[in-house]
Amino acid sequence: MDVQVPFGVIFGGTDINEDVKVEQKRVVMEQVLRKARFAVAFTDKMKKEAELFLLSNSGKIYVQPQGIQTEVSEKFCWSEFLRSSGVSSKHVDELHVFLLVCGIRRVKDPLYLVKIFSEWHCENPLNVLVIIGPKIDPVFTVELEAVVSRTAGVFLAQERSQQELHAAMKKCFAVVNSSNSEGMSAAILEAMDLGVPVLARDIPGNAAVVQHDFTGLLYASPQEFVHQSQRLLSDHELRERVVNNGKRYVEEHHSLKHERETYQQLVDVLQ
Repeated sequence: MDVQVPFGVIFGGTDINEDVKVEQKRVVMEQVLRKARFAVAFTDKMKKEAELFLLSNSGKIYVQPQGIQTEVSEKFCWSEFLRSSGVSSKHVDELHVFLLVCGIRRVKDPLYLVKIFSEWHCENPLNVLVIIGPKIDPVFTVELEAVVSRTAGVFLAQERSQQELHAAMKKCFAVVNSSNSEGMSAAILEAMDLGVPVLARDIPGNAAVVQHDFTGLLYASPQEFVHQSQRLLSDHELRERVVNNGKRYVEEHHSLKHERETYQQLVDVLQ
């Protein structure tokens, strides 16, 4: 509010999906938007939501999807990563590791699949769920750690550098998203770029980038998550299709070059 230089803002997702419901936060966001020279939404839907709840002047809001670039660490050791996360198995190469990538906070809902996954793991011990991401909410992190510590087949990994995270994503069986709400999940898009199948909770932000059975798989309940995971495990043609289509989708719609050009044009507005 006190910035004296021209600025623009970028909607992240939680602001439009959740914070607008809190009057105090909504008022502050409205004031900031009135002062901003421009605003960027990742999707047309997000732009419409912003116009509805915050700013009727749509000429100020631009749509630009996130640009995606992945880089895999060459020094990353998969077996060491699993061991340090608490996964103990003599058959590391036979494991089906589902990697849930998220900032540790309630809106990402990492507990959503814990119970059903543990039950599935007990039926087939080769299926494991590893949760990884920065500990954004310390109180919720303690709660998650307590649940995971007493739950079979579910593990919590220490946060890694982006290059190491991308290496872990590339080695895992599938990347999982279980969020209550999303703007545009970078982890989903990064997984697609890395050639890894995505299992994402069926919410508007995810459905905007994941076309079910084409660029990834969507699920609306924990039970359906297991069903879609079983399909992915047994149907190699399905896996190959979503991987190829997902990678093509990111290349066509989430170009880093196009994103850079858009922001360069928007910065010119600030001059």
